[in-house]
Amino acid sequence: MSRWFVFLCSLLLASTLSAEDAVRKALIRDIASVEGVRENPVLGYGMVVGLKGTGDRQQTIFTTQTLANVLEHLGVQIPAGVATPVTVKNVAAVFVTASLPPFAAPGARLDVTVASIGDARSLEGGLLLLTPLYGADGKVYAAAQGAVTIGGYSAGSGANTKQVNHPTTGRIPGGALVERDSSLDLRRLDKLSLLLADANFSTAKAMADSINHEFGNGAAVPVDSRRVDVDTAATRVENLPTLLARIESLEVEVHRRAKVVVNERTGTIVLGQQVRLGAVSILHGNISIEVATSYQVSQPNALAAGHTAVVPETAVKADESEVKRVALSEGASIEQLVSGLQKIGATSRDVIAILQAIKAAGALEADLEVI
Repeated sequence: MSRWFVFLCSLLLASTLSAEDAVRKALIRDIASVEGVRENPVLGYGMVVGLKGTGDRQQTIFTTQTLANVLEHLGVQIPAGVATPVTVKNVAAVFVTASLPPFAAPGARLDVTVASIGDARSLEGGLLLLTPLYGADGKVYAAAQGAVTIGGYSAGSGANTKQVNHPTTGRIPGGALVERDSSLDLRRLDKLSLLLADANFSTAKAMADSINHEFGNGAAVPVDSRRVDVDTAATRVENLPTLLARIESLEVEVHRRAKVVVNERTGTIVLGQQVRLGAVSILHGNISIEVATSYQVSQPNALAAGHTAVVPETAVKADESEVKRVALSEGASIEQLVSGLQKIGATSRDVIAILQAIKAAGALEADLEVI
């Protein structure tokens, strides 16, 4: 019995719930968000200095240009006609990224991520120089600077090197300061829109019903499978943060779609317990073809006119295993499918192919998502 089947069977035994238990209750704050209240990514280009010879080695053009621009801004001129180009191994050009949280006021601190874009070997011990961070509209929303921390290292040179984790990417906790306010002004909103993380008409209606039960009919209206509009005037709550706090604390019955997620690269399969199968018969067999080539040296006899040659000898071997069968009745569960596939010795790769074939046959009552 493979580890994959042991894990999957234990997962199914731990989730022995009936079909009715697929409907669960959750707080609105865990399944929905307020439209406009979100994070915003910011990006900047900067330079890390203070490296111990692990910076950009081939002197990428943009690295030297950035260094020259920084020095010129500080009053240091690099002559344009010098015979020897500038060679510095202690600097590295980097991209700096951060996420601007909702309601981030000027002066708030952000964590930033620094990643090398040249051929630097490590950012260990480096210091990020002052770097403006831009939003999608091209405006500066934050400025980053500080010592870079990495979760690994790279030591040695040439063929004798040792690397732990990824030393060319690091973080600066609290390394950026917000310079521009980008938050949504809740006082200007006449209508709130709640957006579900997973689109579902049943869940949207249940969320609107829960809000109407709390504030009265007409307070919330489901617009589609993801959006629910809330009329702030109908709730008779003047303070919007208080209103949102009460809405987010309400419980909603969540109706989740049956889904099977397959990762073909790793052979991982995640199956929901509410997945059901139609009547289907599965025939499974393996065909193995092995082609092996060996090389023999043909050596002529002494004083012969021939010459030495390498002659390939190819052998082809084909094996076909006995076809095995699994029969499932209408409404069969994933547990019954896995048990049947386990008995015929199917691997995780086989199960992925079988699930795709069952979906194509229209016998899988769930969404099949391949990642």
